Amino acid sequence: MSAARDLIGYGASPPDPRWPGGARVAVQFVVNVEEGAENCILNGDAGSEAFLSEMVGAASHPARAMAMESLYEYGARAGFWRLHRLFAERQAPVTAFAVATAIAANPAMVDAMLSADWEIASHGLRWIDYQYVPPEVERAHIAEAIALHARLTGARPLGWYQGRTSPATAALVAAEGGFVYDADSYADDLPYWDRRHAEVNGGRAQLIVPYTLDANDMKFVAYNGFADGEPFFRYLRDTFEQLRREGGRMMSVGLHGRIAGRPARAAALARFVDHVIASGDAWIARRIDIARHWQQVHPA
Repeated sequence: MSAARDLIGYGASPPDPRWPGGARVAVQFVVNVEEGAENCILNGDAGSEAFLSEMVGAASHPARAMAMESLYEYGARAGFWRLHRLFAERQAPVTAFAVATAIAANPAMVDAMLSADWEIASHGLRWIDYQYVPPEVERAHIAEAIALHARLTGARPLGWYQGRTSPATAALVAAEGGFVYDADSYADDLPYWDRRHAEVNGGRAQLIVPYTLDANDMKFVAYNGFADGEPFFRYLRDTFEQLRREGGRMMSVGLHGRIAGRPARAAALARFVDHVIASGDAWIARRIDIARHWQQVHPA
Protein backbone atom coordinates (compact mmCIF):
# COMPACT_ATOMS: atom_id res chain seq x y z
CA MET A 1 0.00 0.00 0.00
CA SER A 2 2.84 2.40 0.80
CA ALA A 3 4.16 2.09 -2.76
CA ALA A 4 0.74 2.64 -4.30
CA ARG A 5 -0.20 5.77 -2.35
CA ASP A 6 1.69 8.76 -0.94
CA LEU A 7 -0.03 10.01 2.21
CA ILE A 8 2.96 12.06 3.40
CA GLY A 9 3.69 14.57 0.66
CA TYR A 10 5.48 17.70 1.86
CA GLY A 11 4.29 17.22 5.42
CA ALA A 12 4.78 20.12 7.83
CA SER A 13 7.33 21.92 5.66
CA PRO A 14 6.18 22.61 2.08
CA PRO A 15 8.91 24.02 -0.16
CA ASP A 16 9.09 27.70 -1.01
CA PRO A 17 7.92 27.86 -4.64
CA ARG A 18 9.57 31.25 -5.15
CA TRP A 19 6.78 32.43 -7.41
CA PRO A 20 7.74 35.19 -9.87
CA GLY A 21 7.56 38.73 -8.55
CA GLY A 22 7.41 37.56 -4.96
CA ALA A 23 3.76 36.55 -5.35
CA ARG A 24 2.27 34.76 -2.36
CA VAL A 25 -0.20 32.71 -4.44
CA ALA A 26 -0.05 31.32 -7.98
CA VAL A 27 -3.62 31.46 -9.29
CA GLN A 28 -4.60 29.22 -12.19
CA PHE A 29 -7.90 29.50 -14.05
CA VAL A 30 -9.04 26.45 -16.02
CA VAL A 31 -11.82 26.51 -18.61
CA ASN A 32 -12.95 22.97 -19.34
CA VAL A 33 -14.08 22.44 -22.94
CA GLU A 34 -16.16 19.26 -23.00
CA GLU A 35 -19.29 20.12 -24.94
CA GLY A 36 -19.91 17.82 -27.87
CA ALA A 37 -17.66 15.08 -26.47
CA GLU A 38 -20.02 13.96 -23.71
CA ASN A 39 -22.03 10.74 -23.75
CA CYS A 40 -24.54 10.93 -26.58
CA ILE A 41 -26.22 8.44 -28.89
CA LEU A 42 -24.89 10.50 -31.80
CA ASN A 43 -21.36 9.76 -30.57
CA GLY A 44 -22.03 6.03 -30.62
CA ASP A 45 -22.51 5.78 -26.86
CA ALA A 46 -24.97 3.45 -25.14
CA GLY A 47 -26.80 6.29 -23.42
CA SER A 48 -27.13 10.02 -22.92
CA GLU A 49 -24.97 12.10 -20.57
CA ALA A 50 -26.00 12.25 -16.90
CA PHE A 51 -23.15 14.25 -15.36
CA LEU A 52 -22.43 17.93 -14.68
CA SER A 53 -25.49 19.73 -15.94
CA GLU A 54 -28.31 21.85 -14.57
CA MET A 55 -30.40 18.69 -14.33
CA VAL A 56 -28.78 17.38 -11.15
CA GLY A 57 -29.27 13.64 -10.80
CA ALA A 58 -30.43 13.15 -14.38
CA ALA A 59 -30.67 9.59 -15.64
CA SER A 60 -28.84 8.29 -18.68
CA HIS A 61 -31.27 7.24 -21.41
CA PRO A 62 -30.67 4.75 -24.25
CA ALA A 63 -31.85 7.41 -26.68
CA ARG A 64 -31.17 11.07 -27.39
CA ALA A 65 -31.87 13.29 -24.36
CA MET A 66 -32.66 16.60 -26.04
CA ALA A 67 -32.69 18.76 -22.91
CA MET A 68 -29.30 17.43 -21.82
CA GLU A 69 -27.86 17.96 -25.29
CA SER A 70 -29.02 21.59 -25.33
CA LEU A 71 -27.60 22.25 -21.85
CA TYR A 72 -24.20 21.14 -23.11
CA GLU A 73 -24.66 23.08 -26.35
CA TYR A 74 -25.08 26.28 -24.33
CA GLY A 75 -21.52 25.90 -23.10
CA ALA A 76 -20.10 25.88 -26.62
CA ARG A 77 -22.52 28.36 -28.19
CA ALA A 78 -22.65 31.04 -25.48
CA GLY A 79 -20.96 30.23 -22.18
CA PHE A 80 -17.47 29.69 -23.52
CA TRP A 81 -17.55 33.05 -25.27
CA ARG A 82 -18.70 34.86 -22.13
CA LEU A 83 -15.77 33.40 -20.20
CA HIS A 84 -13.41 34.17 -23.06
CA ARG A 85 -14.48 37.84 -23.04
CA LEU A 86 -14.22 38.01 -19.24
CA PHE A 87 -10.59 36.89 -19.20
CA ALA A 88 -9.62 38.78 -22.37
CA GLU A 89 -10.89 42.06 -20.93
CA ARG A 90 -8.62 41.55 -17.91
CA GLN A 91 -5.71 40.08 -19.89
CA ALA A 92 -5.70 37.17 -17.45
CA PRO A 93 -3.88 33.98 -18.51
CA VAL A 94 -5.98 30.82 -18.82
CA THR A 95 -5.47 27.11 -19.38
CA ALA A 96 -8.14 25.19 -21.26
CA PHE A 97 -8.67 21.54 -20.49
CA ALA A 98 -9.85 20.70 -24.01
CA VAL A 99 -11.41 17.39 -24.96
CA ALA A 100 -10.09 16.63 -28.43
CA THR A 101 -13.40 15.71 -30.02
CA ALA A 102 -15.04 18.77 -28.46
CA ILE A 103 -12.65 21.26 -30.01
CA ALA A 104 -12.79 19.34 -33.29
CA ALA A 105 -16.45 20.33 -33.45
CA ASN A 106 -15.75 24.04 -32.89
CA PRO A 107 -12.74 25.42 -34.84
CA ALA A 108 -13.65 29.03 -33.95
CA MET A 109 -13.13 28.18 -30.31
CA VAL A 110 -9.64 26.88 -31.04
CA ASP A 111 -8.78 30.05 -32.96
CA ALA A 112 -10.03 32.21 -30.08
CA MET A 113 -7.99 30.33 -27.50
CA LEU A 114 -4.84 30.49 -29.59
CA SER A 115 -5.33 34.20 -30.33
CA ALA A 116 -5.69 34.90 -26.59
CA ASP A 117 -2.53 32.86 -25.85
CA TRP A 118 -4.39 30.39 -23.70
CA GLU A 119 -2.63 27.13 -22.99
CA ILE A 120 -4.65 24.33 -24.55
CA ALA A 121 -4.02 21.21 -22.47
CA SER A 122 -5.55 17.84 -23.27
CA HIS A 123 -8.70 16.71 -21.50
CA GLY A 124 -8.64 13.39 -23.31
CA LEU A 125 -10.35 12.13 -26.41
CA ARG A 126 -13.90 11.92 -25.02
CA TRP A 127 -15.67 13.33 -21.97
CA ILE A 128 -16.66 9.91 -20.64
CA ASP A 129 -15.91 7.83 -17.54
CA TYR A 130 -12.77 5.70 -18.03
CA GLN A 131 -13.06 3.83 -14.72
CA TYR A 132 -13.81 0.48 -16.39
CA VAL A 133 -12.31 1.10 -19.84
CA PRO A 134 -9.61 -1.51 -20.58
CA PRO A 135 -6.06 -0.08 -20.39
CA GLU A 136 -5.32 -0.92 -24.03
CA VAL A 137 -8.39 1.04 -25.13
CA GLU A 138 -7.52 3.99 -22.90
CA ARG A 139 -3.95 3.93 -24.24
CA ALA A 140 -5.29 4.12 -27.78
CA HIS A 141 -7.60 6.99 -26.81
CA ILE A 142 -4.68 8.93 -25.31
CA ALA A 143 -2.68 8.52 -28.51
CA GLU A 144 -5.66 9.53 -30.65
CA ALA A 145 -6.33 12.54 -28.43
CA ILE A 146 -2.75 13.76 -28.82
CA ALA A 147 -2.80 13.34 -32.61
CA LEU A 148 -6.15 15.10 -33.02
CA HIS A 149 -5.14 17.87 -30.63
CA ALA A 150 -1.92 18.49 -32.56
CA ARG A 151 -3.79 18.62 -35.86
CA LEU A 152 -6.31 21.13 -34.49
CA THR A 153 -3.97 23.42 -32.54
CA GLY A 154 -0.66 23.04 -34.36
CA ALA A 155 1.18 21.45 -31.43
CA ARG A 156 0.87 18.42 -29.19
CA PRO A 157 -0.51 19.09 -25.68
CA LEU A 158 2.02 19.43 -22.86
CA GLY A 159 -0.53 19.10 -20.06
CA TRP A 160 -2.98 16.29 -19.40
CA TYR A 161 -6.22 16.01 -17.42
CA GLN A 162 -8.45 13.02 -18.05
CA GLY A 163 -10.88 13.97 -15.30
CA ARG A 164 -12.91 10.76 -15.09
CA THR A 165 -9.86 8.52 -14.73
CA SER A 166 -9.23 4.80 -14.53
CA PRO A 167 -6.76 3.09 -12.19
CA ALA A 168 -4.39 2.89 -15.18
CA THR A 169 -4.54 6.54 -16.31
CA ALA A 170 -1.54 7.90 -14.41
CA ALA A 171 0.76 5.09 -15.57
CA LEU A 172 -0.44 5.42 -19.17
CA VAL A 173 0.20 9.18 -19.15
CA ALA A 174 3.66 8.71 -17.65
CA ALA A 175 4.47 5.99 -20.17
CA GLU A 176 3.46 8.22 -23.08
CA GLY A 177 6.39 10.37 -22.03
CA GLY A 178 5.55 13.68 -23.67
CA PHE A 179 3.55 15.48 -21.01
CA VAL A 180 5.29 18.17 -18.98
CA TYR A 181 2.62 17.75 -16.32
CA ASP A 182 -0.32 15.59 -15.32
CA ALA A 183 -3.22 17.35 -13.56
CA ASP A 184 -5.19 14.22 -12.59
CA SER A 185 -4.67 14.75 -8.86
CA TYR A 186 -6.33 16.73 -6.09
CA ALA A 187 -3.72 15.79 -3.50
CA ASP A 188 -1.88 19.03 -2.74
CA ASP A 189 -1.72 22.82 -2.87
CA LEU A 190 1.58 22.71 -4.75
CA PRO A 191 3.06 20.83 -7.70
CA TYR A 192 4.99 17.69 -6.83
CA TRP A 193 7.02 14.95 -8.49
CA ASP A 194 5.45 11.49 -8.72
CA ARG A 195 7.95 8.62 -8.96
CA ARG A 196 5.45 5.79 -8.69
CA HIS A 197 5.47 5.15 -12.44
CA ALA A 198 9.13 5.80 -13.17
CA GLU A 199 9.59 2.25 -14.45
CA VAL A 200 7.37 3.06 -17.45
CA ASN A 201 8.71 6.60 -17.88
CA GLY A 202 12.38 5.92 -18.61
CA GLY A 203 13.20 6.19 -14.91
CA ARG A 204 11.88 9.75 -14.74
CA ALA A 205 9.44 11.20 -12.26
CA GLN A 206 6.23 12.75 -13.60
CA LEU A 207 5.44 16.30 -12.58
CA ILE A 208 1.96 16.63 -11.09
CA VAL A 209 0.24 20.01 -11.06
CA PRO A 210 -2.85 19.19 -8.97
CA TYR A 211 -6.33 20.42 -9.81
CA THR A 212 -9.42 21.14 -7.69
CA LEU A 213 -13.01 20.02 -7.31
CA ASP A 214 -13.91 22.45 -4.51
CA ALA A 215 -12.99 25.82 -6.03
CA ASN A 216 -14.88 24.65 -9.05
CA ASP A 217 -18.13 25.74 -10.67
CA MET A 218 -19.22 22.09 -10.75
CA LYS A 219 -20.50 22.75 -7.21
CA PHE A 220 -23.34 24.73 -8.78
CA VAL A 221 -24.69 21.49 -10.22
CA ALA A 222 -24.21 19.30 -7.14
CA TYR A 223 -26.59 18.65 -4.28
CA ASN A 224 -24.09 20.09 -1.79
CA GLY A 225 -23.06 23.03 -3.93
CA PHE A 226 -23.48 26.75 -4.51
CA ALA A 227 -27.04 28.04 -4.83
CA ASP A 228 -26.07 31.32 -6.52
CA GLY A 229 -23.09 33.47 -7.42
CA GLU A 230 -22.49 35.05 -4.02
CA PRO A 231 -21.43 31.91 -2.12
CA PHE A 232 -19.29 30.97 -5.13
CA PHE A 233 -17.52 34.33 -4.94
CA ARG A 234 -17.12 34.08 -1.16
CA TYR A 235 -15.69 30.58 -1.36
CA LEU A 236 -13.16 31.57 -4.03
CA ARG A 237 -12.24 34.75 -2.14
CA ASP A 238 -11.83 32.94 1.20
CA THR A 239 -9.73 30.23 -0.44
CA PHE A 240 -7.48 32.84 -1.99
CA GLU A 241 -7.17 34.86 1.23
CA GLN A 242 -6.30 31.79 3.30
CA LEU A 243 -3.61 30.75 0.83
CA ARG A 244 -2.41 34.34 0.70
CA ARG A 245 -1.94 34.35 4.48
CA GLU A 246 -0.06 31.06 4.35
CA GLY A 247 2.04 32.16 1.39
CA GLY A 248 3.80 29.92 -1.12
CA ARG A 249 0.72 28.12 -2.39
CA MET A 250 -1.16 27.48 -5.64
CA MET A 251 -4.89 27.95 -6.22
CA SER A 252 -6.74 26.33 -9.10
CA VAL A 253 -10.20 27.50 -10.19
CA GLY A 254 -12.22 25.10 -12.36
CA LEU A 255 -14.78 26.48 -14.83
CA HIS A 256 -17.09 25.23 -17.59
CA GLY A 257 -18.84 27.21 -20.31
CA ARG A 258 -22.18 25.53 -19.61
CA ILE A 259 -21.91 26.30 -15.86
CA ALA A 260 -19.84 29.40 -15.01
CA GLY A 261 -20.63 30.75 -18.46
CA ARG A 262 -24.19 31.50 -17.31
CA PRO A 263 -24.66 35.26 -16.75
CA ALA A 264 -25.09 35.44 -12.96
CA ARG A 265 -22.26 33.01 -12.31
CA ALA A 266 -19.94 34.84 -14.71
CA ALA A 267 -20.66 38.07 -12.82
CA ALA A 268 -19.53 36.43 -9.56
CA LEU A 269 -16.44 35.03 -11.26
CA ALA A 270 -15.58 38.48 -12.61
CA ARG A 271 -15.70 39.90 -9.07
CA PHE A 272 -13.26 37.26 -7.94
CA VAL A 273 -10.84 37.79 -10.82
CA ASP A 274 -10.88 41.53 -10.05
CA HIS A 275 -10.26 40.77 -6.36
CA VAL A 276 -7.22 38.65 -7.21
CA ILE A 277 -5.79 41.26 -9.56
CA ALA A 278 -6.33 44.06 -7.02
CA SER A 279 -4.60 42.08 -4.25
CA GLY A 280 -1.16 42.56 -5.79
CA ASP A 281 -0.12 39.23 -4.24
CA ALA A 282 -1.04 36.85 -7.05
CA TRP A 283 0.79 35.43 -10.01
CA ILE A 284 -1.99 34.56 -12.46
CA ALA A 285 -0.46 31.99 -14.76
CA ARG A 286 -1.21 29.26 -17.20
CA ARG A 287 -0.70 25.77 -15.84
CA ILE A 288 2.22 25.14 -18.21
CA ASP A 289 3.93 28.26 -16.83
CA ILE A 290 3.58 26.94 -13.28
CA ALA A 291 4.95 23.58 -14.42
CA ARG A 292 7.94 25.15 -16.17
CA HIS A 293 8.64 27.30 -13.11
CA TRP A 294 8.56 24.24 -10.88
CA GLN A 295 10.93 22.37 -13.16
CA GLN A 296 13.44 25.20 -12.82
CA VAL A 297 13.08 25.96 -9.10
CA HIS A 298 12.41 22.43 -7.80
CA PRO A 299 13.72 19.95 -10.40
CA ALA A 300 13.01 16.27 -9.89
